[in-house]
Amino acid sequence: MHPFLAPHFHVRWSTLVPESIEPDILHALELAKQNIEVICSQDHSAATYESTFLAFEKASQPLNDGWGRLDHLDSVCDAPAQREAMGKMLPAVTDYYSSLALNSRLWAVMKAVNAKPEMSKLTSVQQRFVEETLSDFRNSGADLNGDQKARIAEIEAELSLFTKEYSEHVLDSTNAWELVITDESKLEGLPESAITGAAANARAKGHEAPAWRFTLQASSMFPIMQHLHDEDVRRQVWEASSRVGATGAFENTELVWRILELRQEKAHILGYQHFADLTLFRSMAKSGIGALEFVENIHARIQPAFIEECEQLAQYKASESGQAVDLLEPWEVAYWAEKQRKANYDLDEEELRPYFPVDGVMAGMFEIGSRLFGVSIREVESVYLEPGANSAASSAVETWHPECKFYEIHDGETSAHLGSFYADWHPRESKRGGAWMNSLKTGERGEPHLGLIIGNMSPPVDGKAALLTHGEVETIFHEFGHLLHGLLSDVEVKSLSGTNVPRDFVELPSQIMENFCWDRESLDLFARHFETGQAIPEELFVKMIAAKNYRSATAFMRQLSFAKFDLELHMRLTDFIGKDLDVVDREVLSEYHAPLKTLTPSMMRRFNHLFSSPTGYAAGYYSYKWAEVLDADAFTRFRQEGLLNGATGAAFREHILSKGNSSPADELYRRFMGRDPEQEPLLVRAGLA
Repeated sequence: MHPFLAPHFHVRWSTLVPESIEPDILHALELAKQNIEVICSQDHSAATYESTFLAFEKASQPLNDGWGRLDHLDSVCDAPAQREAMGKMLPAVTDYYSSLALNSRLWAVMKAVNAKPEMSKLTSVQQRFVEETLSDFRNSGADLNGDQKARIAEIEAELSLFTKEYSEHVLDSTNAWELVITDESKLEGLPESAITGAAANARAKGHEAPAWRFTLQASSMFPIMQHLHDEDVRRQVWEASSRVGATGAFENTELVWRILELRQEKAHILGYQHFADLTLFRSMAKSGIGALEFVENIHARIQPAFIEECEQLAQYKASESGQAVDLLEPWEVAYWAEKQRKANYDLDEEELRPYFPVDGVMAGMFEIGSRLFGVSIREVESVYLEPGANSAASSAVETWHPECKFYEIHDGETSAHLGSFYADWHPRESKRGGAWMNSLKTGERGEPHLGLIIGNMSPPVDGKAALLTHGEVETIFHEFGHLLHGLLSDVEVKSLSGTNVPRDFVELPSQIMENFCWDRESLDLFARHFETGQAIPEELFVKMIAAKNYRSATAFMRQLSFAKFDLELHMRLTDFIGKDLDVVDREVLSEYHAPLKTLTPSMMRRFNHLFSSPTGYAAGYYSYKWAEVLDADAFTRFRQEGLLNGATGAAFREHILSKGNSSPADELYRRFMGRDPEQEPLLVRAGLA
């Protein structure tokens, strides 16, 4: 009847067709509004925790499920009819969610129940849920006057539309560009994996051989920037990449400023100086200033090393090319950095790729997760059916694409079904870029959770195994860490479950898993040659470790530059509004950008993390580095007690992975480590201390 709202744990993706979107979402909205009205209509004297706070938690569940499935399809299976139907329903859905905290009757009954003496008898988790819910209401405008509430609702509606438009511009402008090469001599320097992939891509698009097609997908673009000898082609690719979201019908500049203005206005109405303070008051950093001081402190510590790395690369290029030392062009940096790394460490990253077939990586990653966290993971038979196929339900689990797979996680001791998840790793034009984890269903305590992990990794070519770069392996482990945080959650209240934690804490489980991509003991569980099954030879492993921190200050600075500009835009918007975005970028980041011969356009026009949703990582991009401090520090315990020590993993599962937001993040961290985090281990790990 309403496929987007169907209660099945295993989603029947083939039934989620565009023509069902409007009736299903309208029905879900009506159900949600009825549930909210029941809460509002109660006699305050008879209302209880269960009839208010818990009822509120469940009131929007059908809408959450239906819209969540649609939002996911928008990310992985974009199509015109679906996009149009979603856009039509977006204002009504946004209006509903923004209206909750602005509902004076709802707010009155919640406050009345909170004032009752019996609330002190709730469990500590229930009390935290009440506190977090009340805080959400206040910081969404519950205590505002009527005019202010109306304006907040308008802002939320505008933000939803503008951020969706921004995201579509990024996807469409990425897909709008291609480079087809028919002269094989222009491919000199490219790894064989990139050449065969480009040839297969060209064939798939109907180009007659010889032809090689390249796109702005990371797995297609990065090999060109790192390896291709033809500088003119590298320049073309760089220029195209820098213009994503920056030209013609895909121009995002005005959207960036408008989104920033709306966020700032919202913060002011709610009584905050700026948007950063609004979003960070419950984070570990506590405020925009706290986050900015963190960024600037690390910047000061690594800047000398960063400058030295830039100078070394310029000198290396000069010595190899026989030219005078000069600034590099932006399309030269990755190329000469790769040549210098090979020269310094005798390591060609392509030598590692055969040891990282995606299925082997997944199997080894599951083995590591099983040993550490006491779980078992298995693949379940799945099937892809065309949308609208009207096929009878089969025993196999449906997926949204033929390459997508489905897995279950069970507890190692009790065999209890903890959760299931989808994994979809390769790029396509209907799928947005990047990698992410998300939740499709949060179970009640004792019920399984349902999640997904998505990426845009090197695809299989001509039926052969998909062979990943080491960086892509780190990305898979990263998203798996997020997944574990969601699926191993054991919290009695859904909204406190899983990854619903402060932004600067949510990356701890994901980033700590990346450490297992560098240790011999853990690598040997999954880094096996796709043809021979042999582990990485010791000589190659030694080179890999030796090169680990090559230009680490530059990598640090790139992340810090994103965090710095993000915070500055959201804290000092009045200083910048009306100015050229690229000029502001260069002014704010004058000590964060590498000096280059050609000025680079601002990343902000294509930065989905910050502008593709009303909040997202806005004013929170610093959290990646903040959480990296946590993960480097926390991983010292794994090192001390044994890399794959089940007792250490059990402690991490108990104190971090299972607890969600049931206690403050700093308290959870202290339970695991016995102390507050220290910054030094991260700098030591990166070779910068």
